[in-house]
Amino acid sequence: MATVDTAPERVHEIDLQPGDDWNGGREPFRASYGKLMMWYFLLSDAFTFAGFLISYGALRFSSPTWPVPDFVFSTAPFGVSGAPLIFVTIMSFLLIVSSVTMVRAVQEGHRENKQGVVFWMFLTIIGGIGFLSCQAWEWTNLIGEEHMSVSTNPFGAHTIGGEYLDDETGHPYGGGAAREKFDAGDSYLIHKHMDEKTGHEEWIQRRFVAADGTTDVQQFGPKAFGALFFFITGFHGFHVFSGVAFLSIIAMNAGSGLYAARRNGYEMVEKIGLYWHFVDLVWVFVFLVFYLL
Repeated sequence: MATVDTAPERVHEIDLQPGDDWNGGREPFRASYGKLMMWYFLLSDAFTFAGFLISYGALRFSSPTWPVPDFVFSTAPFGVSGAPLIFVTIMSFLLIVSSVTMVRAVQEGHRENKQGVVFWMFLTIIGGIGFLSCQAWEWTNLIGEEHMSVSTNPFGAHTIGGEYLDDETGHPYGGGAAREKFDAGDSYLIHKHMDEKTGHEEWIQRRFVAADGTTDVQQFGPKAFGALFFFITGFHGFHVFSGVAFLSIIAMNAGSGLYAARRNGYEMVEKIGLYWHFVDLVWVFVFLVFYLL
């Protein structure tokens, strides 16, 4: 029986029934304060990512043309080209496997197995670093080789069919040469070319004649594509980088025996595990939006 002083003149007695999670004597939802705050943070972060991805969808479907993912993301290291989704599949595999190793680390924590926790967390860190390395190569390729930026998008798609009047170097086709044809929806990439006379780089924008007889020149794709891609994937990459940093710190603490002394099932490992699984789940939606649709 507990008493609560509600006024100077009188005292009320309040029954605290066993099992009441909200009487201050037990943890709400039978979860620790740290876990509860992690769930609150992940919920707010989920709303943030949802807002970014919804904005991407709104801009994409309001644009008359949009780059085709199979064409934009068709390259891989070591000179591989024309292989859509191969490289991003490797990236996704690394992140998914790291989520599995994170589960194993949490399991070993519940068993109070310090060596097991450190081993599986180390593998999780390796997976995160591998993913970040792949993303760094992808960004380097798009920026350095394809010259895509937050304000310039060389990737585009034709709205109607036709045939090119210039070859891939930007020069008119010679007499009798077969012109390259294209259909509506086909992708194109405006390359940068070094002008040997001036020594300056210039964009190669091929002229074409459409099926309706109009002549035009390839236009850059919607600027929003590059800006959204770098911002959203960069925001997710920042989460992965932060996760790797926290995983490294927690793994070192686990190895030092700090969490073993607390005898709470390595709760800190479980909390960082919740964050890491969230990062993996968000990547599934980013992968769907940018690389598949």
